[in-house]
Amino acid sequence: MKSSIIDSIKSLPPLSATIVEINRIYADESSTIKDMAKAIEHDPMIIANILKIANSPLYGFGKEIKNAAQAVSLFGMNMTRTIALGNSVKKLLNVDMQPYKITSEEFAHISSLQATLMFNWYMKINKHKAEELYLAAFLQETGKILIASEIIQNDETISFASEIENSNNIATVEKAYLDATSGEVTALVFKHWGFESDFIEMIKYSDNPSEAPDDIKEFSTALNIIKTIVPINKPFSEMSINFGLKKASDAGYNVALLEEAIAQTQTADSLNT
Repeated sequence: MKSSIIDSIKSLPPLSATIVEINRIYADESSTIKDMAKAIEHDPMIIANILKIANSPLYGFGKEIKNAAQAVSLFGMNMTRTIALGNSVKKLLNVDMQPYKITSEEFAHISSLQATLMFNWYMKINKHKAEELYLAAFLQETGKILIASEIIQNDETISFASEIENSNNIATVEKAYLDATSGEVTALVFKHWGFESDFIEMIKYSDNPSEAPDDIKEFSTALNIIKTIVPINKPFSEMSINFGLKKASDAGYNVALLEEAIAQTQTADSLNT
């Protein structure tokens, strides 16, 4: 990994006091939904984002969600934490995704689609694992923000964007330019911010799950399948879906469950656009 990327990570500002409190509450087994709602009630940006997502067809709650307490009660602590973190992380980082030929809004939408697909899929497999993987899927592409910044600074936007546009393996392109994949960069970002080791490791190996330690291999494999189906350059393309289903089959998953989750996520997304 280039030293300039490492320096960029080391210079990242700390997470906000609200996020630190959210993480503390999440880690405390005695905390309640009420504690989580109270933690976010003084942060208008987080509340606005949570309410926007809560009222999106992607989640299909079926009624208008009007306040933070309602949203937190419906989402639960893990998903509330995920949404708050996603909002704050992208706010902290300078989001210019030009090298990937997408806008910051498209990047945020793809992150949400990856998380939603993961949740829809893994809820059919294991609820506890679904909740763990939701956060990782939502944030696993964070490193692309720093990679994009590095590419822009090195005046390599045109060549990088051209390769990304036509690539079926974005991680290979990233590795060629920066000697690091997005998963590896993302892992270092969250290590810098003091996240739990399992979360960091599953993302670190998400571009190369065969190398993952046995205890997190399933999680890294699932993340890799999701980013294969919903890559930032060809989300839900026929080719991307077929590649992802092949990976799932090779990993021993019930492919029919993943196909159901893809259809479910695509239908909800079409209602949201």
